[in-house]
Amino acid sequence: MEQKVQNVFKHGPFDFEIRAPSALYVTVTENSTTSSMYSRSVYSQSVPGSTEHVLQPGTVVPDAEPPPNGGLVAWTQVIMGHLLVFNGFGYVSSFGLFQAYYATTLNRPASDISWVGSFQMFLLFFVGTLSGRAMDAGYFRTLIVVGCSLQLLGVFATSFCTQYWQLFLAQGVVQGLGNGCLFTPTVSLIATYFTTKRALALGFAACGAPTGGIVFPTVSTHRSIPYAQMMLEEADENRMIQIARQLTSQIGFPWTVRVMGFVILFNTFLILAFVKPRLAPRPKGPLVELAAFRELPYALFAAGIFLALLGLYFAYYYLAVFGKTIIHIPASTSLTLLMLINGIGIPGRLIPALLADRYFGPFNTLLPCVFFSGMMLLVWIAVHDISGLFIFTAIYGFWANAVQTLFPSTLSSLTTDLTKMGVRVGMVFSIISIACLCGPPIAGALIQADGGNFLHAQIFGGTTMMTGTAILVLARMIQMRQKKAQSS
Repeated sequence: MEQKVQNVFKHGPFDFEIRAPSALYVTVTENSTTSSMYSRSVYSQSVPGSTEHVLQPGTVVPDAEPPPNGGLVAWTQVIMGHLLVFNGFGYVSSFGLFQAYYATTLNRPASDISWVGSFQMFLLFFVGTLSGRAMDAGYFRTLIVVGCSLQLLGVFATSFCTQYWQLFLAQGVVQGLGNGCLFTPTVSLIATYFTTKRALALGFAACGAPTGGIVFPTVSTHRSIPYAQMMLEEADENRMIQIARQLTSQIGFPWTVRVMGFVILFNTFLILAFVKPRLAPRPKGPLVELAAFRELPYALFAAGIFLALLGLYFAYYYLAVFGKTIIHIPASTSLTLLMLINGIGIPGRLIPALLADRYFGPFNTLLPCVFFSGMMLLVWIAVHDISGLFIFTAIYGFWANAVQTLFPSTLSSLTTDLTKMGVRVGMVFSIISIACLCGPPIAGALIQADGGNFLHAQIFGGTTMMTGTAILVLARMIQMRQKKAQSS
């Protein structure tokens, strides 16, 4: 029986009709006179040939309001994003220490060991298409629970590993899958809370990577890992002032990794308590939006950032090896290099993000960061002493960390429909996962083929990043031309 309309009211670009007597459904009609990029299509039924949609009982009414760009809830999500990145990317960023330890204890070549970290990084990005679409569909909290559980399982399983294949499964596969469930939703969630301050918000969240890259190696520098013990014997005892000070001496490698796991567990409790998605779900939609690649700036950005990241992570994996085998610095100094390249990432992620928000925009700020990162990999060829190595590490670490924090905010700026943020971010993340998988092992193979010399690997890293810069510049030029044509 036809129900009488009891109430009609307007909200943003929508008219809402609440029908009596039971008000079991609401008819939502989009106004013809207004439009908004924040409108949502979350309706479970629609009337053919009309713009009316029927909401089933319990469906969340669309949020037509723009992102808050601040406030307690929004910045709380940024802090939770920081902890999520700390647990995932921060642990991955400390892989240089694991690489040295595994190579020493397992007697495997560096290129074999780098596959563990590379595959972990590969899954972190590759699962993005699935996790991004699942977030859009309303499964954000499920992703958080599953992802954090897999992270913890991978870390604690690593503490029991004694063979290469066990490490690959625990640290490469299980933890990689957990990171993949979390990273794309983290970027997408923060992007839905911010537009005018998005680069800064994502930059602060991304600082979880260098923070974790400092904390986790510091845990390992206690007398717990044989390789780390050698470092500690050569280091100033007063230098180790963080978590390692709290560890009992001689606890061994397994319990050192478990302490890392307990740090991640504590962060997980905070994340589950405070994380909160802002937008209503979009239950229907494709897993992959291939139409996005018909947008030339989006497609070129995917290609350019693929090449940039193909060379970017090479230094993170092999900087300590270079210092030890080429410059012949002590093991403790190799550890300092690893902590420096991560520590410099805090200003490297915040300062460019602040400049992007206030003055230049994320895309314009990203371009010189990619260029200078590639240039520094080529300058690395001229490094032959310890002072030059420290200068290179500090400068490269700044620009490389800037690239890592700016490319997600640049990518999110290429998406105007926030309801598709997860799937469009996830698609590019899946593409660049191949670069993260192949880049460090290719560099390792080049080093091995060149008899331990880094020249060919340095040329490989520098040229791929410079080529990526050229493609990104082209993408930006086309985007600006399209915007100019639309405004005229």
